[in-house]
Amino acid sequence: MTRYLPLLSIAVGAVAGWYFLSDYLSFEALRDNREALLAFRDANYLVMVAAYILLYVLTVAFSLPGATIATLAGGFLFGLFPGALYIVGSATIGAIVIFLAAKWGLGVSLSARMDASSGMVKRIKQGIAENELPMLFLIRLVPVVPFFVANLLPALVGVGLGRYAFTTFFGIMPGSVVYTWVGAGLGEVFAMGETPNLSIIFDPAILGPILGLCALALLPVVIKAVRGRGGL
Repeated sequence: MTRYLPLLSIAVGAVAGWYFLSDYLSFEALRDNREALLAFRDANYLVMVAAYILLYVLTVAFSLPGATIATLAGGFLFGLFPGALYIVGSATIGAIVIFLAAKWGLGVSLSARMDASSGMVKRIKQGIAENELPMLFLIRLVPVVPFFVANLLPALVGVGLGRYAFTTFFGIMPGSVVYTWVGAGLGEVFAMGETPNLSIIFDPAILGPILGLCALALLPVVIKAVRGRGGL
């Protein structure tokens, strides 16, 4: 029973966070408190960095509302660099927390059941195992895959921590950099009384390179499939 405690804690924290923090982790809250945040950052830079990283890790680990706002805030407070580094590192740590909780609570037993099963379930697990790195990169790069799903799925199919951490850090980097870049320009957005354009990631100039990375991640899978059919 104790192996389920981390997952239960995350579930309880997520529910509590959505109930109590929804009004605080919002664009309006960032806009209304921007001057106080900038003043605190200028007076206590290292404390602000530590507090920001901790808040971001907790946001990801407990799947709290406001992850996008937290990313924008990182760009607003720290600029594109080192803001993107803080964001990618924090998100990776938070994702690892979910991964370990799921792997400890469900991953081992579920993976064993999938190995013992037959048919489609076993083929799905084998397909991921045979193309682990490309598939892990793909679920991180594709903008439409929910972050929470991308955190849980690898744990449930027996992915190792090292590969999970590696592909998470580098896989989320393109999207994180885009939103950090948007956040770095929030000063002008606030001055004009507007809201940031979060759909920018679907702009062809942004989405095109990300889809190119997706195609590159899938290339080994395609080559393997062609070779398996005797095409190469």
